[in-house]
Amino acid sequence: MTKYTKEDIVERAHELASMIAKTEEVDFFKRAEAQINENQKVREMIASIKSLQKQAVNFQHYEKERALELVEEKIEKLEKELDEIPIVQEFKQSQTDVNDLLQMVASAISNKVTDEILVSTGGDLLTGDTGSKLKNSPSSCS
Repeated sequence: MTKYTKEDIVERAHELASMIAKTEEVDFFKRAEAQINENQKVREMIASIKSLQKQAVNFQHYEKERALELVEEKIEKLEKELDEIPIVQEFKQSQTDVNDLLQMVASAISNKVTDEILVSTGGDLLTGDTGSKLKNSPSSCS
């Protein structure tokens, strides 16, 4: 059995990250982000939302409930308008797609490590029990 160091694993992780960065999902994300950044209307709406959020924090701090409520309504309205812009929808979808890809990779790694541990200890893949657990379970003691 080959033994790997943490450095070996980190090096492979960097290779994997480089591969992920060259996927269609990441490429689409980069294009969508560039379009968002080039869109004057979107930039202005985002700046307005950020400004209103700062106001909301101040109103909350000074317990100005009615003013806070009005600002939160404005934020909600602007966010809804922003979400209706097709490029924003595409950008959000691309974020979801990249996140899904990363989650899939993390799950695949986690599942493979678990399976390797079970197999290497003589465990049971179906029940998820390691070999030592099976050997020491009450039903195996005669």
